Amino acid sequence: MIVVEDLHKHFGGFHAVDGASLSFAEGAITGLIGPNGAGKTTLFNVIAGVYKPTSGRVTMAGEDITGLAPHDLFHKGVLRTFQIAHEFHSMSCRENLMMVPGGQSGERLWNTWFGRKRIADEERALRAKADEVLEFLTIEHLAEQKAGQISGGQKKLLELGRTMMVDARIVFLDEVGAGVNRTLLNVIGDAILRLNQERGYTFVVIEHDMDFIARLCDPVICMAEGRVLATGNLDEIKANEQVIEAYLGTGLKNREQVGT
Repeated sequence: MIVVEDLHKHFGGFHAVDGASLSFAEGAITGLIGPNGAGKTTLFNVIAGVYKPTSGRVTMAGEDITGLAPHDLFHKGVLRTFQIAHEFHSMSCRENLMMVPGGQSGERLWNTWFGRKRIADEERALRAKADEVLEFLTIEHLAEQKAGQISGGQKKLLELGRTMMVDARIVFLDEVGAGVNRTLLNVIGDAILRLNQERGYTFVVIEHDMDFIARLCDPVICMAEGRVLATGNLDEIKANEQVIEAYLGTGLKNREQVGT
């Protein structure tokens, strides 16, 4: 679905992404791993339009999407979440979900005068969709709760729910497990697997929790210093000497520590 060719992103003299070439297959859950500073989040930001690349090319199903703005990519079904959840903290969880779809009639002043029935019909449909999403994610009990008052793990679930409010084609999840307890992380993992298997979502997941990666992801891509080191299943990645050196700098003798 997504092909990245010789991508570079420089910040002054720092090469955050330095000639990365990789692809994300439609219908897969791809894991993206690597030590801190490997360029993983910057790669996400370039693909998702947050940063324009210094050079290189990104295509989606053969269409060149290099440098497109986030809102343009949103309408093409490219969505991403962040390491720190971005919620409207004073709005309820249901309202946070209802805000997602674009082009709502209530956004136009003229319709607030002459299109009230249309607005009301849309809001009923959005409310029903939001409640369906909350139930799917097993957080329907939080529907009326202010989003700023729920736990970090619940906020990550709510961010995942936002992707369900539109026709997402590929979702980039940036450290979905950061700061999340094991129980909620399992719930998040269950939701990702169901979305992939039942609804055909394609995911790319940055994560440091190797148990989470092992449960969800195949293939796995390892980055270091802005470049792709290796691609394969997790066992192949863990056995790769370059990957071990990137994580530990100690070679084969500490192979068993990779992924712990």
